[in-house]
Amino acid sequence: MVNKMLKVKIITPYGLYGNYEAEKIHCTTTTGECAILPNHMPLVAMITTSSMILTINHEERVYAITGGLLQLNDNEVRILADAFEGKDEIDVERAKRAKERAEKRLARKDANTSIRRAQVALDRAMNRIRVANFK
Repeated sequence: MVNKMLKVKIITPYGLYGNYEAEKIHCTTTTGECAILPNHMPLVAMITTSSMILTINHEERVYAITGGLLQLNDNEVRILADAFEGKDEIDVERAKRAKERAEKRLARKDANTSIRRAQVALDRAMNRIRVANFK
């Protein structure tokens, strides 16, 4: 019998974010965009800071994910994420302030500024803004 659903478990440093049954997962890994359907071959992939779309009951639910690991085996998906937020959970004003702070740090270019940390903060803030505005 062909299974029509993926069992998805999302875990963050704060604990279990949620358990879902999804028809499809669309995410971005370090090797590119990936669509996962039921009965996909086993997979382990690093997820980049990006949007993730879970198709649940024929409805696309959009999330902002801040890096992580995806493991898939026998239609069971485990996602370990640094941060995971649904589109409706994102505080856009907070994300805009974080973006502005990161841009100011990047513009400084002094010895006390960690360019890598500032770039990561900017990427995360911009991703959250993009997901919040996703149509």
